[in-house]
Amino acid sequence: MVDYKSLGLVNSKEMFAKAVHGGYAIPAFNFNNMEQLQAIIKAAADTKSPVILQVSKGARNYANPILLRFMAQGAVEYAKSLGWEKPEIVLHLDHGDTFETCKDCVDNGFSSVMIDGSHLPYEENVALTKKVCDYAHAHGVTVEGELGVLAGVEDEVSSDHHTYTDPNEVVDFVERTGVDSLAISIGTSHGAYKFTPEQCTLDEKTGRLVPPPLAFDVLEAVEAKIPGFPIVLHGSSSVPQEYVDMINSMGGKLPNAIGIPEEELRKAAKMDVCKINIDSDSRLAMTAAVRKVFTEKPGEFDPRKYLGPARDEMEKLYKHKIVAVLGSDGKAE
Repeated sequence: MVDYKSLGLVNSKEMFAKAVHGGYAIPAFNFNNMEQLQAIIKAAADTKSPVILQVSKGARNYANPILLRFMAQGAVEYAKSLGWEKPEIVLHLDHGDTFETCKDCVDNGFSSVMIDGSHLPYEENVALTKKVCDYAHAHGVTVEGELGVLAGVEDEVSSDHHTYTDPNEVVDFVERTGVDSLAISIGTSHGAYKFTPEQCTLDEKTGRLVPPPLAFDVLEAVEAKIPGFPIVLHGSSSVPQEYVDMINSMGGKLPNAIGIPEEELRKAAKMDVCKINIDSDSRLAMTAAVRKVFTEKPGEFDPRKYLGPARDEMEKLYKHKIVAVLGSDGKAE
């Protein structure tokens, strides 16, 4: 058993309470490799923002659980070396799908886990989520549950439809499971293709597709049922069109890639949404930067020469999200 506190990590309970009270959201950035981790920590340390290092089941298998634990510990020490005396860093399992996966993460230094039973019948979701909460809470680890289904594809999570969260279920779910936060579905989607062209309208001035608005009426109804309770939004990448354009102009093929407008995320962050998940945006930033190097310098083969610029571009993206979208800068001095 590896206690997350021995790695210098924190759980999400206190930072979520502060975020709900303060009207901002904590960034939950997914990572798979060293460059992403370096960029996340540098951005958080420079802006003094609490941050959640988010790892999917697939990313955990890719990076290796043992290496991942020491990467998280190294991230804390790296943050301190950058002048962040008391880093507020969470290591979180994203979309855990079984009790066994969540237990293994708790046992190996994760300070927070998500159990996603949203694809199950309601009572089975309640039972599975409660089982994870009982085990995790015994070790001081916070738990995120989910009600409602998000469309889209990201790693091993896939659905061809979305189902909005039913506000009438949230009180019963929270009380019976003991979850510390709740992911809900209000129209966000996983991946870079969050909406079909048919779901969007065309902006005649720019020629770009405009996605349908998020269902803030559902969010408001959920907040009315469980006021002040930490809410989570998954699938909240904005899919910056400058990165899509760069990728497509340099040999890539991302037709009709579209995300969630940042002004809608800012609005959500000022409500009870205290954790916003961002993954695809960093993938796009990394891919755009790598393609740029390969296009301009086709003879380059030193990984540092293309992964370094990719890391810098992701750091820029993360800082923008922290400061201009989520409002979490300066909240972890």
